[in-house]
Amino acid sequence: MPYHTLNDLYVSLLRDLYSAEQQLLIALPVMAQSAVTPKLKEGFELHLTQTQEHVKRLEKIFSGLGESPLGKVSGAMLGLVREGNEIIIGNEPGIVRDAALIMAAQRVEHLEIASYGTAATYAGLLGEEKAAKLLETTLKEEEETDQQLTVVASAINPKAV
Repeated sequence: MPYHTLNDLYVSLLRDLYSAEQQLLIALPVMAQSAVTPKLKEGFELHLTQTQEHVKRLEKIFSGLGESPLGKVSGAMLGLVREGNEIIIGNEPGIVRDAALIMAAQRVEHLEIASYGTAATYAGLLGEEKAAKLLETTLKEEEETDQQLTVVASAINPKAV
């Protein structure tokens, strides 16, 4: 899809985010089931609940724009989810696989942080203040998830040595 305006780019990014969140709704339960460390399992389950809210916020934004959230597949998220599945399939359950799951999850969070930050900026520039606030709320949650993963990693990674 060619971008003729910043609004075109904004809607495309929102569709990419919607696709990414939909993919995570499928991936997170698998990651939670695959984790052996209780704090990591709990973190994935909590983020699944948050992801459901992220989808609702995006749907609210699309409704306000009079646009459909469908029409794009997030290739970046597709690749990250595929790599997460390879970690699960290719490694025995245990602390090292948990460390790898954290690595994969933080890569996902960093993609989301960059995308939500950009989307919030675009929304502000386009005068979509309500959407900007919703996107900033999600951005903060993604940043908090990344921080929580770092805390869990500080306990898991030394054990994986």
